[in-house]
Amino acid sequence: MSDTTPPSDTPDPGRLPERRKTSPPGLCPPPEPLWPHFLTGQEDAPVRVLLIDDDEFMRRVIAQELLSDMRIQLEGQGGSVRDGRRLLATHEFDVLMVDLRLGDGSGFDLIREARKLHRYCEIIVISALEDDAHVMHAFELGATGYLLKHAWLQSFAEAVLQVVNGGAAITPKLTRRLLTRMNLQGSGERPATETPLREATLTAREREVLRFVARGCVSKEISIRLGISGQTVNAHIKNIYKKLHVHSRAQAVSLATHTGQL
Repeated sequence: MSDTTPPSDTPDPGRLPERRKTSPPGLCPPPEPLWPHFLTGQEDAPVRVLLIDDDEFMRRVIAQELLSDMRIQLEGQGGSVRDGRRLLATHEFDVLMVDLRLGDGSGFDLIREARKLHRYCEIIVISALEDDAHVMHAFELGATGYLLKHAWLQSFAEAVLQVVNGGAAITPKLTRRLLTRMNLQGSGERPATETPLREATLTAREREVLRFVARGCVSKEISIRLGISGQTVNAHIKNIYKKLHVHSRAQAVSLATHTGQL
C-alpha cells in the first residue's frame, strides 16, 4: 500500500492563505476597498475629468493618479486658459480641475465659463494660493473643492469621487481655517487674516503691465517688451497700486488674480 496521500481541493485549516504570509506577524492584510454600485463612478461609467494646470510636473502627477483609478476617465488636459476654453467647448465632462494662476490668464475665468456651458459640472481648484480671499472667491463662483498643491493627507482621485457624489473636497488645512473663520464670525470677531474684497477696473495697458509683473519681470524688462519708457511703466504700476489699494507687486498680482483681471 502506498503511503502517498492524493492532493485534496479542501484547504488545510492549519495553513494560512498565501497572501497572509506577506503581512507582518500579528497583523491582518487590509480589506479590499468597497465601492457600492449606487455611487457615481463605476468602471463601466467612469467620472469624466478635464485637468488644466500650467505646471507640467504637477499636471503629470495629478494625471497619473487619475489614470490609475478605473472609476475616473481623464477626458483632456491643458496648461493655459486657451487650452481650457477649447476643452470646455469640445468635451463632455463631469469635473473640471483647474489651477488659478495660468500663464495667459486666471483660472477664475474658466470657472465662470464652465458654469455657463455646463451648469451641473463640479469644479475643483488646484492651487498654491491658500489665502482666504482666493479660497472664498472660488467657492462663491461655484467651486465644490479646493486642494492645495503639495499638501499631505489628500488624494486627487478621491476628491473627484467626493464631489460627484454630493460632497466637497477641501485640503484639511483649509478646512480647519474655514472652521476657525466660522467660529470667529459667530462670536462677532473678525479674522485677523481677512482681507476685504476690492473691485477696481484696470485699463488694458495696466493689465498688460501687471501680467509681466506676475511673471517676475522688472520695470526695465517690461519697458523693453512693451516699447515704452521705464518711467511710464512705473507710472502704470503706481496707478495699479492706487486702484487696488495695495502696497506691493505681490499684493497687486494676488488681488488682480482674485478679481479676475489678470
